[in-house]
This record gives sequence, C-alpha cells and structure tokens, in this order.
Amino acid sequence: MPLIVDLAGRDDELREALEDLRMNRWLAMRDMLLKTYGDWPLRTARSQVMAVGARDGAAVAAWLEEEPNNPDALMMWARVLTRRAVRASRERKDLELLRRAAGVARDACWTALWNWPEGPVPWVCLLDLAKLPLDARHLDPHFAQRHRLWGQAPEMGLFPGPWPLLHEVDRRDPGNREAYHRMRECVDAHLSGGLAMDFARWAAARAPQGSALHVLPLYAFAAEYRRRHGTGHGGAIAFWTTEQVRHYARKACDDWFCVTPAAARSRLSLLDLNHLAYALVASGEAGAGGVFEAIGPYATSAPWSQVSASLGRDWQNEFRRMRDASLRRPRGRRS
Repeated sequence: MPLIVDLAGRDDELREALEDLRMNRWLAMRDMLLKTYGDWPLRTARSQVMAVGARDGAAVAAWLEEEPNNPDALMMWARVLTRRAVRASRERKDLELLRRAAGVARDACWTALWNWPEGPVPWVCLLDLAKLPLDARHLDPHFAQRHRLWGQAPEMGLFPGPWPLLHEVDRRDPGNREAYHRMRECVDAHLSGGLAMDFARWAAARAPQGSALHVLPLYAFAAEYRRRHGTGHGGAIAFWTTEQVRHYARKACDDWFCVTPAAARSRLSLLDLNHLAYALVASGEAGAGGVFEAIGPYATSAPWSQVSASLGRDWQNEFRRMRDASLRRPRGRRS
C-alpha cells in the first residue's frame, strides 16, 4: 500500500480549499469554513491546516480586503500572522523583529475576538503565541486589565502559566485538542523539570472517554525522546518500553481509540493515530493493527521521522515495517 503524506489527509473538502490557496484563490476556503460553524473541533483543525497552506498569506489578505468584517477572514488572518510569528521564532530571528511579529499577530487575534467572541480559534492562537521566547507574564495593552495572559494554576500542585487563555478556549470548546497541545508546548518552552509531562498526564487524567487528550502524554514522550536521544545516543529503544510509556499507550488506545465507533474513526486526527500506532508498537502493547487500519495510507512524518532519524533509518520504511508486522499479527483484545 503506497503512503500518502498530505496536509489534508482524507478531508477532500480541505484538499480542494488548499489547492485553491496554492493559486491564491480564497472562495473554496470561505465556503468550507462556513460549514464549520458550531463544530469547533472541525473548525480548529481545518483552520490550522489552512494557515500552513496559506504560506505567505496573500490569499487570506486578499479575502480580508474584499470582506473586512467577515469573521472567518479575520480568524484566518489571525492564524496566518500567528504562524508567521512562530516561524520567526523557530528561525531565531532578531528579538525586536519577533516582538513586532508577535504584537501584530496578537492584535489580529483580539480583532477576530471582538468581531466574533464565541469562536475559540483566536484564543488558541494566543496560546500559540504564549510559547514564544518573550515575556509572557504581562498585561496585554489591548485587553481589559483584569485578564492576565499568565496566571495561577486552577488546581493546587500545578505551575503558573497561560491558564487564563486555556480557560477561555475551554469555555467555548471543552477539551479543544489544539489548545491543550499549545499549552503543553508553552510549558515545554518556558518551564523545566518535566512539567510538560506533568501537564499532559493531568489533562489525560481528567479527560472523558473518547477525548483526544488521552493521546497528549504520547506527544510529551516523543518530545522527551528527542531531548534524550535525538542525536543517536544509546538507550533509545529502551525508552519506549518503560511501564510509564506502556501505561499511557494502553490508556490512549482503550479510552480514546477503542471507544470511538469504527464509523467515526475517519474524523480522528491522523497525527494522533500515528503517535498512538508508534507508541503501541514500540512499547510492545497490543492494538496497533486496528490503529494502522484506521490510518490507512495516510502516514504523518511525526513521530516516525523524529525517532527514525535518531536511529539512522528512513521513516517511511520504518512506518511500513511496523505497519506490516502489526497487520500480520493476530488481533489482540483491543479493536
């Protein structure tokens, strides 16, 4: 079975909108986003991918010029500018340039929020900006002073962080998948001592059955793996066979994947499915065959490329090898 590595995955409407974007056209994007009103998980996921596909943002800027009060255009402009600021940080641009890029992106987020306060996506963008290497513990000049971007944890024993932003997303879309990933990245960027893993475990422990937050610890393990073994140091294989990894791989499989009806699995995040498949195989837990069936040909480079590179292997060959072995294995108790 050939592999398909595609931003849109199996979402044909999203693929059509991305193809339009590549030709600097925005009508398909507008029509597609109109269908996401009230479906916050779908809106969040599609807008995130559209921001990547928008590249320099010329098509979104043209849409905004044509329809300056369209809430979808304002939200997508916030997405594009947020991604631009995050990319500037990743490329280690000058701190003053980064500060300006983050400020422009934050202004776009507030504009989108004032235009349509019910939407969670601008708050997700603000969480993404909170991970930048700037002073996140300030009062935003464009918002009421009582709303701090950085605050105390909602429960004893947890660290201070951008909890107010996460709370605003949760008010609109409880358990929003991307928001919790952005929060984990923010903790990873600003704090130390395994607190990102603590956050991932905390989020998974309080998540209801069927929530994608049960997969969050597997991303934290992948980040920890890169820190420890990204340069090919020894012990890489043993990392995935610890009881802690096995516990969270079992939990994600049982409390997220297995409780999702087979007919609804096409809507599950391909990134989540790929992280779960890798963790199940690498830890020796049962259930990977069913996950690979749900993935089909739609591999994502993460986490395969991160792990395979440290072992000097090609990630697509590693994916095929693990998939083929899992599909040949007799089905375990998980399905």
